[in-house]
Amino acid sequence: MTDLLPVLPIMDLKPFIREIPDFPKPGILFRDITTLLQNPAGLRATIELFEEKCSHLNPDYIVGMESRGFIFGAPLAYRMNIGFVPVRKPGKLPAAVHSVEYELEYGTDTLEMHQDAVQPGSRILIVDDLIATGGTAGATAKLVQQIGCELVGCAFLIELKELQGRDRLPQVPIVTLVEY
Repeated sequence: MTDLLPVLPIMDLKPFIREIPDFPKPGILFRDITTLLQNPAGLRATIELFEEKCSHLNPDYIVGMESRGFIFGAPLAYRMNIGFVPVRKPGKLPAAVHSVEYELEYGTDTLEMHQDAVQPGSRILIVDDLIATGGTAGATAKLVQQIGCELVGCAFLIELKELQGRDRLPQVPIVTLVEY
């Protein structure tokens, strides 16, 4: 694909991510990506880094989870000239869906994808902003595999390594751009 804009030099994305102590509750250090999103150079560099690190996986589709997975997944799919498929919470998609229920700290939750979004055998790359405990990404991987697709990898802007979320994912390549 021919770039519409010149490629930016590789940059460190950490300076674009704001740290907010005690949010959403005391003792939590929140990594706020809104400061990255509002910076054109930082946002472009993020998408270009994802493309550079993931294009060799040759996905047919990018699957992004509601809602920040949409922010990075859709422009990455555009750059890679492939389709984007949203995964949403229950009741948000208007047609027939595949769904997966997964465990939370207290209770369960469900994720859904349109039944006609991808064909069995499609090569899928999961993209999201953050991997912490791996619950949402793990459930999305399970959903993709349950419908007969090949999960070729997962890509995250941020990985909170101490929470070991990648241990809840299948053994596929995992790309992270920033680690804490």
